[in-house]
Amino acid sequence: MSLIVFPAIDLKGGQVVRLAEGDMNRATVYGDDPAAQALIFAEAGAEHLHVVDLDGSFAGHAVNAEAVERIVEAFPGHVQLGGGIRNREAVERWFDLGVSRIVIGTAALKDPEFVKAAARDFPGGIVVAVDARDGFVATNGWAEKSDMPVADLARRFEDAGVASLLFTDVGRDGLLKGCNIEATVDLARSTNIPVIASGGVAGIADIRILSLHADEGIEGVITGRALYDGRLDLKAALAVAKAAA
Repeated sequence: MSLIVFPAIDLKGGQVVRLAEGDMNRATVYGDDPAAQALIFAEAGAEHLHVVDLDGSFAGHAVNAEAVERIVEAFPGHVQLGGGIRNREAVERWFDLGVSRIVIGTAALKDPEFVKAAARDFPGGIVVAVDARDGFVATNGWAEKSDMPVADLARRFEDAGVASLLFTDVGRDGLLKGCNIEATVDLARSTNIPVIASGGVAGIADIRILSLHADEGIEGVITGRALYDGRLDLKAALAVAKAAA
């Protein structure tokens, strides 16, 4: 099974941005046309896209809905969306608009029954975000650290039918320090749910190493800043991921 490479589009105020360590005050703007950016990724060969409504993560509801809708219309592949999706109405709305998978973070900790019901009703469509800060789950746009260990949250959904776990080391996100391979692989080995790696991808080496662990449950990798800063070529990343299959 080949690693899925998800180029990321993070939205703040309708613009394409990247944050450092999830801090909204440390945002770098990379463009003001998210749909055009989605097409650039598609033209490079991407079949999957990871989109986050950053404002929505803090507000608890969709804020950049119009931008997301334009992305979904423009991108010919599969769009995975997260950010402020905390009730069934929001889940249904985004699936109806063409989103392929929904990422749920804060609600996974605070309302697990909602997540389990969504996973049951939308098979293969629900991804649980496991956002880690010092080994514990971070919530509400990463602004708060809970007292729940990462592995405990993963176990909570072991038999719930969620499609994947999206593991992000918040302390590395947007810093280009390299993905936390060890923690990601440890999580994948501890659960039967496929894991998507995120946070800190610095270049092609991260893609190569994660590809080697695809058979251990690493399903994919999300990369943003490395692409925007030119440290990672998307075509090369896709080729490496495919070659490892």
